[in-house]
Amino acid sequence: MKDKDSLVKEPQKTKAQRRMYLYFILATAGVLLIALLTASMLELLFMRLDIITGIPFEGTPWYWIVIFSFTSLILGLAFAVLLSRILFRPIDTVIEGMNKLANGEYHTRIDLSKYESMQGLARTFNTLASELESTEILRSDFVNDYSHELKTPIVSLVGLIGLMKNERLSRDKRHHYLEIMEAEANRLKQMTENALYLSKVESQGILTDKTRFNISEQIRSSILLLERKWSHKSLSLSLDFDEYYAEANEDMLKQVWINIIDNAIKFATPKSELKIDIEERDGRLTVAITNEGKEIPEDELELIFNKFYQSDKSRSTEGNGIGLSIVHHIVTLHGGRVYAASKNGKTTLTVELPL
Repeated sequence: MKDKDSLVKEPQKTKAQRRMYLYFILATAGVLLIALLTASMLELLFMRLDIITGIPFEGTPWYWIVIFSFTSLILGLAFAVLLSRILFRPIDTVIEGMNKLANGEYHTRIDLSKYESMQGLARTFNTLASELESTEILRSDFVNDYSHELKTPIVSLVGLIGLMKNERLSRDKRHHYLEIMEAEANRLKQMTENALYLSKVESQGILTDKTRFNISEQIRSSILLLERKWSHKSLSLSLDFDEYYAEANEDMLKQVWINIIDNAIKFATPKSELKIDIEERDGRLTVAITNEGKEIPEDELELIFNKFYQSDKSRSTEGNGIGLSIVHHIVTLHGGRVYAASKNGKTTLTVELPL
């Protein structure tokens, strides 16, 4: 893909366009010829009937018919050529631009600044091309990032399978390798599921299946689902909040809490505190999830919601960078927002939802 926009100003005409021009010119010339011949015949008829008198021209009526016909044909052709160049030039520009878009040249832009009445069409076309270019960049980046993320566990599995073929391998090592292979396989499974779910959420433009339910109870349920993980790190939980209700898509919001809490547990310092606060503020429900651990640099706080982005590269094996991107899309679909803050050894992810 080219970095610079390709501006279409004077497109090359195809054979079909040249035929269209020719048909238009002949049709215009024919119409003018018929009109002028009709006028000439009427004039001759009126002269015969002495309705029109005092014409200073000499010669037979047929002589004047031939003169008028030839003149009409020449003037008609000249007028048709001029008119076709004026009328079809912006249309050719649009057609050429559409052909380029169809061939995948999404950097194409058109310039119709000479035609005031068609500037709106040019703006619409360029907006469409810009959106297609952005979509293509996102698709390309997603494929590249996803392929890179898939490569790591697959290479690990292939290497471990090769080691497992060694018949002299001890039972303990074989069991250890099997545990690693199971973890890598689960990572592949989770990555695939998250990628499919993210694709589903990104393609959804309208929020459906909204019900009124207890947000507080849903968060407590998510904590229980992740008990093995926070128990393994000996985290202490602070869940001191009242009962709050909201109207939303219950299944989607459950994904939000699981992803955020799982991420908080993953990067929390062992034997530290995991705190969840819920409150109503300015007609919005605010859920703040805080863990204690390594801070996120300020310039990366917004980047953590990008696909496959991982702030701590050294611990990339613990995740795939899709979870928070799913959170961002779901919260946005609900008309809310999610943001992060990190200071004094604590990181807080806050979700705001309209009540």
